[in-house]
Amino acid sequence: MLGFLKNPVVVTAEINVNLVALTVMGLISRLWGLSYPRAVVFDEVYYGQFVSLYMKRIFFVDDSGPPFGHMLLALGGYLGGFDGNFLWNRIGAEYSMNVPVRSLRLLPALAGALCVPLAYQILVELRFSHCAALGAALLILLENSLITQSRFMLLESILIFFILLAVLSYLKFYNLQRHSSFSGSWWFWLLLTGVACSCAVGVKYMGLFTYMLLLAIAGLHFWHMIGDRNLSMVSLMCHFLARGLALIIIPVAMYLSFFCVHLTLLYRSGPHDQIMTSAFQASLEGGLARITQGQPLEVAYGSQITLRNVLGKPMQCWLHSHMNTYPIRYENGRGSSHQQQVTCYPFKDVNNWWIVKDPGMQQLVVSNPPRPVRHGHIVQLVHGITTRYLNTHDVAAPLSPHSQEVSCYIDYNVSMPAQNLWRVEIVNRESDTDVWKTILSEVRFVHVNTSAVLKASGFIGASLPEWGYRQLEVVGEKLSKGYHQSMVWNVEEHRYGKSQEQKEREVELHSPTQMDISKNLSFMAKFMELQWKILTLKNEDTEHKYSSSALDWITMDTNIAYWLHPTSGAQIHLLGNVVTWASANVAALVYTCLSLWYLIRRRRKIYDIPEDAWQLWVSAGRICVGGWAVNYLPFFLMEKTLFLYHYLPALTFQILLIPIVLQHLSDHHCRSLLLKSMFSALIVAWFSSVYLVYCTFSPVTYGEPSLSVTELKDLRWKDSWNILIRKQ
Repeated sequence: MLGFLKNPVVVTAEINVNLVALTVMGLISRLWGLSYPRAVVFDEVYYGQFVSLYMKRIFFVDDSGPPFGHMLLALGGYLGGFDGNFLWNRIGAEYSMNVPVRSLRLLPALAGALCVPLAYQILVELRFSHCAALGAALLILLENSLITQSRFMLLESILIFFILLAVLSYLKFYNLQRHSSFSGSWWFWLLLTGVACSCAVGVKYMGLFTYMLLLAIAGLHFWHMIGDRNLSMVSLMCHFLARGLALIIIPVAMYLSFFCVHLTLLYRSGPHDQIMTSAFQASLEGGLARITQGQPLEVAYGSQITLRNVLGKPMQCWLHSHMNTYPIRYENGRGSSHQQQVTCYPFKDVNNWWIVKDPGMQQLVVSNPPRPVRHGHIVQLVHGITTRYLNTHDVAAPLSPHSQEVSCYIDYNVSMPAQNLWRVEIVNRESDTDVWKTILSEVRFVHVNTSAVLKASGFIGASLPEWGYRQLEVVGEKLSKGYHQSMVWNVEEHRYGKSQEQKEREVELHSPTQMDISKNLSFMAKFMELQWKILTLKNEDTEHKYSSSALDWITMDTNIAYWLHPTSGAQIHLLGNVVTWASANVAALVYTCLSLWYLIRRRRKIYDIPEDAWQLWVSAGRICVGGWAVNYLPFFLMEKTLFLYHYLPALTFQILLIPIVLQHLSDHHCRSLLLKSMFSALIVAWFSSVYLVYCTFSPVTYGEPSLSVTELKDLRWKDSWNILIRKQ
């Protein structure tokens, strides 16, 4: 029974020494002296703010992309015991002792280090020699710009890691396709491809470009499978469903999970609340939730409400009125109704309160039981403080002469009767009998007499003159001009009116609301709103000292100063290895020219290289040239401030192409032994120059040792580079 114990248990393993050595070198190059400098470096001032907000569970919106990358940076802070208490207000600020600098920078550095062995494995899976794969890994290892970017609390190295992991996983899956379909390894690499793609997109939307490339390649490979008569329709369908599950369904589910974790962690009110809807704000702890918690859910006749414009641009604002009237004549000579002003006011104020009145009754209190207002009901809106009725008529608005003026009606005993009936239309209703609900319902108010819709003025950034206290204009807009979010309002604060007497009602309007009815948004509703805000919210583009155009990147005509020591000449710059960048451009040009030459020759039935070498050449181009193109060309279409680091994912693919082209030239164009020897000698000389340039620029890659003024000037190889020289 115990006979198996007579022989020793032996475990054998194959260890790729190249891979181990490359991993160790990658870790040393990225992790050495990671806590230096102990000061805020360039965009750490940007990402650090979000890390602090994560530590304090405070909600925020970052329009640069999804939250997964921010959460990884916050994970580093959490593991290091960071409490979030640091003021990220300027580049170069010294970190206080409570900031775990090494921990915050660790994950980006690890990701950057692991890109080195990933590059090696990608070329091996592309069926190139181990020598070529080693060359690709060493070029990534010695690329100064990739080192700099991975040693700080930034996201590009994490993005590149997941991009390369996705490419490697797909190549391993594809190479298992012929002999191990649906095996454990096959499923592992296919699923890992989808997971890595989702993580890349979750770090930055730039990851979407590589994801789409891999989907296109997978689609092409499946198209070739359809032509294989040895595969049955059942087998093809299984392959299709497996790819759909791993490359579409799982990435989408993971992408949603990033937001789910993000929203679960950030449950407290914060500085970015105001750009979200009232419903979203009310779901956060503190802030608006403290004001709106427990409000009545259903708006009834007699309800006291504040109405917030859903658009929130150029700023959030509430329907507002005050005792002042429109001037009899405007500056341009046009006349007005001289009625009471109605505006959209960007601050909470007692004059934002309105009472929902039944036109057929005089009471301004809620009956018992309450009579809810439904979609299509006709109401009057009475201003709470002045008790005048919301009104519009055929008089031109002050700033929008093609729209109707909106006012609160004053009876001047002239031939201008009140027109104060409004029809409530619930835009997001599920049926035509829906009840108007606090926060949740988005409503339009359609004027019964003129069919105009109550709207916050479309003059973005325009405000009324001094007589209107610079508040935003409200107009009556014809329905024929189409739907716009500025026509939609929602009830933010709500109470049931109890007092018919004006003085008692004014006291009521000044008091907080307190009733016990909760309103919660579903995750999908919060996700859709937050996703839309991320995609549409744009910070004002301002010219940055180190911004650049996409054309500057190819030849590295620009750099970025990341950090400068306050007293010495030590500094850190985002600068690439000049030899590597130039070689990458030459490799891309050679690949393109050779490919065109081969295609023309093949069209004429002339085959310069064997068919397997041609297929190898094409598959490498799909990954490397395709990866470069999809990660670079889209920037020419983007209207955003661009920096050199945006080019790094594209550059990584271009670097992988260098040893591919070199091996191809050696194998198929160096026919004689002499040519091969000369070519090998040139490669050794070229790689030595790569290493020398890496060493030359290491002081501004790592920030030490400190360089003299003369040494700094010697590093300015291009006039367009901004090397910082202190005045003596």
